[in-house]
Formats: sequence, C-alpha cells, structure tokens
Amino acid sequence: MSGKAFFIDTTVCTACRGCQIACKQWNQLPATKTYNWGSMQNPKDLSFDTYKLVRFQEHMGSNNKPVWYFFPDQCRHCVEPPCKEASEDDAPGGIIIDSQTGAVLYTDKLKKMKAADVIESCPFNIPKAQKGTGYMSKCNMCVDRVHNGLLPACVKTCPTGAMNFGDRDKMAALAKKGLAAAKSRFPKATLTGLEDLRVFYLLAAEPKKYYTYAKVDVLPGVMDRKMAMKKIGRSLKDLSKEWQIINKLAS
Repeated sequence: MSGKAFFIDTTVCTACRGCQIACKQWNQLPATKTYNWGSMQNPKDLSFDTYKLVRFQEHMGSNNKPVWYFFPDQCRHCVEPPCKEASEDDAPGGIIIDSQTGAVLYTDKLKKMKAADVIESCPFNIPKAQKGTGYMSKCNMCVDRVHNGLLPACVKTCPTGAMNFGDRDKMAALAKKGLAAAKSRFPKATLTGLEDLRVFYLLAAEPKKYYTYAKVDVLPGVMDRKMAMKKIGRSLKDLSKEWQIINKLAS
C-alpha cells in the first residue's frame, strides 16, 4: 500500500511530551489553558489547538507496584476515513486525502457540516471543533514538512525512537520487527492499525490499559448505524423536496 505512515513504539516512550510540544510549535498553536485534574496527563484531552497528546494511565502491576502506560494520541489517518464518507453529502471537499502521503486533511468547506456529525463519525474520537466558528482541526501529518522532504515535527523531536515515520510498507515491516523483539519482555505485546490505518502502535499490554480508543473494533470506512440512518434521512428529505417541485410544475 502506498503513502506514508507513523509507527509509534510505546515500549520506549518515556512520556517526555517532546512530540506534543513540537506539534504545538510547528503548527503555531497556542498553549491550552489547563488545570490539575488529578493526572500527570496535561492537558486533559485533545482540542482544536492540541493535535497531539501523550495520555497517561496508571495500573497496578503483578508485583503490586504501579505501572505507567503512555499513549501518544493523534489522528490515525484512516486509509478509508469514515469522517470523509460522512461529510460527502453535506460538505463535499470538506475532507480530502493527500495524494502523496495519504494524510486525511480538513478544509474550510467542512464548516458546512455539523461538528457533532464529524466527531461522531470518527471511531477514535479525534476531530475537535473551535467554539463559535464551525472550524475543525486535528493532526495533519505535517504534510507541509513531508512534501519538502522533512519528517513530521513530532517524529523529528522524539529522543527515544518511539516516533517513526516513512513509507507505509516500510513502517509496517518495522512495526512487525519491533513486535517480535518486544515479545520477550512483554508477552502480551500487540500491534494496532496495520490493516486499515496510517498510524501503527506497538503496545506492551492490552490496548484497554492505554486508552479507551487505543484500539477499536469498528473498521474505518464502515459507517455506524446512526450515521447511516442520518444519510438515509437526508436522502428522503431531498427526494421529498424534488417531488414538491415536480408537483408544483405539473399543477
């Protein structure tokens, strides 16, 4: 499969949050106003101004000592993005796929669609809206850097090698090699995203220990029932309007 992909090895992530800061700096995003909410994770969630977030989860280990699980969260850049499929009726051109990298990109045309519908279409809970404007944002794979032969800012700044980026096939091979090496230390290690995403995670334990949306069973590109019903409803409304026009012309 062509295009680019990230490989994120959480087994060597130290939660330094260098990737999180580099993303802010490169994209010229303002600091997010935050507070102490009882976790080392800061800020609490992704937002319109925060594309990348290192999530912290603490669980008790087998030796009755706490174990940290770090998860650098970002858009997965689905190969068949459900957000794009959901937007095609209300906001054509609102979500596009970069031909060179496969990055899923939001445009100003997405304002025509309700933010709630965009958010609901994403199985990973990634898209965020700007209050009062209708604009939406998320990770853009640093396509401006990649098109000029540079690595995404988050990958460039990572000091441990947790963040990797390159041709999708090469990243998939690197991820499989990483999994094989990790199995000796982490018997429950697993990979996510190889089939249908452009972000692969190597996890040392069950995905649920990292984050609710670390791995989801809903396949990207397949609309959930609620979104499908909305599309059907819109189609019926359009058909009803057309019949009204025909009846007026015929009378």
